[in-house]
Amino acid sequence: MQVLVMLLAAAGTYLGLLTAATAASNPGRQDTPSTLPLHRRQKRDWIWNQMHIDEEKNGSLPHYVGKIKSSVNHKNTKYQLKGESAGKVFRVDENTGDVYAFERLDREKIPEYQLVALVVDKNTEKNLESPSSFTIKVHDINDNWPVFTQLVFNASVPEMSVIGTSVIQLTAVDADDPTVADHASVIYRLKEGEEHFRIRGPGLIETASKNLDRETVPMYKIVVETQDAQGLRGDSGTATVFITLQDVNDNFPVFTQTRYTFSVPEDIRVGSPLGSLFVKDPDEPQNRKTKYSIVQGEYRDTFTIEPDPTRNEGIIKPMKPLDYERIQQYSFTIEATDPTIDLRYLSGTSTKNIARVIINVTDVDEPPNFKQPFYHFQLRENEKKPWIGSVLAVDPDAAQRSIGYSIRRTSDKGQFFGINKHGNIYNVKELDREVYPWYNLTVEAKELDSRGTPTGKESIVQVHIEVLDENDNAPEFAKPYEAKVCEDAPQGKLVVQISAIDKDVTPRDVKFKFSLSTEDSNFTLTDNHDNTANITVKHGYFDRERAKVHHLPILISDNGRPSLTGTSTLHVTVCKCNERGEFTLCEEMGAQVGVSIQALVAIFLCILTIAVISLLVYLRRRLRKQARAHGKSVPEIHEQLVTYDEEGGGEMDTTSYDVSVLNSVRHGGAKPPRPALDARPSLYAQVQKPPRHAPGAHAPGEMAAMIEVKKDEADHDGGGPPYDTLHIYGYEGAESIAESLSSLGTDSSDSDIDYDFLNDWGPRFKMLAELYGSDPREELLY
Repeated sequence: MQVLVMLLAAAGTYLGLLTAATAASNPGRQDTPSTLPLHRRQKRDWIWNQMHIDEEKNGSLPHYVGKIKSSVNHKNTKYQLKGESAGKVFRVDENTGDVYAFERLDREKIPEYQLVALVVDKNTEKNLESPSSFTIKVHDINDNWPVFTQLVFNASVPEMSVIGTSVIQLTAVDADDPTVADHASVIYRLKEGEEHFRIRGPGLIETASKNLDRETVPMYKIVVETQDAQGLRGDSGTATVFITLQDVNDNFPVFTQTRYTFSVPEDIRVGSPLGSLFVKDPDEPQNRKTKYSIVQGEYRDTFTIEPDPTRNEGIIKPMKPLDYERIQQYSFTIEATDPTIDLRYLSGTSTKNIARVIINVTDVDEPPNFKQPFYHFQLRENEKKPWIGSVLAVDPDAAQRSIGYSIRRTSDKGQFFGINKHGNIYNVKELDREVYPWYNLTVEAKELDSRGTPTGKESIVQVHIEVLDENDNAPEFAKPYEAKVCEDAPQGKLVVQISAIDKDVTPRDVKFKFSLSTEDSNFTLTDNHDNTANITVKHGYFDRERAKVHHLPILISDNGRPSLTGTSTLHVTVCKCNERGEFTLCEEMGAQVGVSIQALVAIFLCILTIAVISLLVYLRRRLRKQARAHGKSVPEIHEQLVTYDEEGGGEMDTTSYDVSVLNSVRHGGAKPPRPALDARPSLYAQVQKPPRHAPGAHAPGEMAAMIEVKKDEADHDGGGPPYDTLHIYGYEGAESIAESLSSLGTDSSDSDIDYDFLNDWGPRFKMLAELYGSDPREELLY
């Protein structure tokens, strides 16, 4: 390769010299201004070919790459390289133009280098020729082996797939130059798992067996290695592929037993599970399509079997109520199959599996059963019948116990009906269809033991009693009429048209007849024979001074059996009218205010209740006053001392205090005798009173005399309790180190505390300031 480069360089140099010689052999002519350009210079060219170098050369560095040469013939010529890799990877001999590589090159990292060649003057560093760009290409050698994009691959394929089913496409990459033959080609080979899988084409794995059964082996591990065409391979050229078999519905269900036996009570609810039929189906739940059916026996409409693919079972449920008295045992054959299985997956396997089911029904004590789901009877109103209809309930058990009947009071609040022990229903009161046309009764049937006691088993049934209509209501006005007539109304003037209704059931052919109960009136009634009648003026002119309202009784009869006649009163008001016949002045008849007997009774009961409550409150208050006024126990007396204005005996007085003593002193009465419990001397009588001296020699006043009298009474009363007098305060706190806390023996004038600051605390402390503060007038006296 180096020889070839040198030959090419020499040939280039030779061609350059030949061109220069040819230019010198042609002497220049006399130039004229028309033929010569303003500037004329000799053309110069770079002389080199494109450079190449092999990657990863084994020789010692530097490695010769090529030569750059310019046609400039100058003794001071110097060659230079510029570019990203100039001076680092490539250098040039500045005198000869030889280019060298100072590093081993890797084509997979940098396949080519872009450089710029310059020829400059050694002294001035000026360009002697325009810079020229050139490329150094790195030649590829087969120094890389194929590498997988990942070391582990995961794939899946349906089980029992046909041979040649694609599983996964593997990819390995060779970093060598793909344009160089066999450098980047990849060859795949199975290292493990070739008995079930194979590789076809560029890394495509496909099945090589049609008997891949997930239930036998759910996952396969295969190892694939790669190499290039020249056999180069490495550790990273090996990959592991885990192939998971996807489940398909290729297995029929098989019963775990050939015989299933269940016991169930006869009162099991319809639709409730009574047992499970377990099967074996190795397929996954989403592919278990087990179908259960009863193939032999006459109970297909009695039981149903619902599949549960998650638990691999069929659940038996009754579709009808079971009756031990009728059938004690059910026996039938069941079948389990899967109609969704593709028969191509099977070979010689039975498509059905059968088992025997026996269901034993156990007896339970059941409530009575009515013969009908409900009963409907009819009864005419205004009648009392000893028998309206009968209900019947029986004990379904073999014991055949007797049945007792009753009507729930909540369904017959008016207690209109009764029922006897035979289930016969009768009414104890007459019924009015116009009040309640229907009665819905709830009849209970209770099972009774041999002594006639209910066993707790009962059933109910609805009984609907329809009240039939009787013609027991006379016709009446269809609505309240407000008839008016002008006082000067002419003869034959229509006053009002009336109609009638009947509270009874009105047949389609009902006919009402209208008539006046008296002809002594200024009105005429005309029956229109269509259940209406016209009221007109008979003579004309009404005297408002005599009567402003006319009361007109009207007889209305129906055509029922028997025919009933009712009287309704029509009130006609006489009004003043203008010339156009319009009413201008009418005295409306005052509404008749009436109070029914029921309302009067209710009002009376309310008044009576209020009176009784008031009397009870009064008596309670009176009893409380009497209780407080009479004798009470010692604890009650001590609690009530708080409410008096006089201070009691203190905490030590717990047994000898009697409030009646205080009451006797207040009212001037004699002291009551003390009980034997209080005969011991008082605690306060044992205390020696210290001598007291009057602060001044002033004569005692009336208040002082009163205090001395009280003190003497207390001193000479050895068994009496201490009163709230002065001597009590003198001994208050005698047993405490704090001494007396009473303010009676304290002279506020001797206090060293100045309370004048209370005047600055605002209006809330004004009273305290006046009591404890100094008086300016007293200061002036001094």
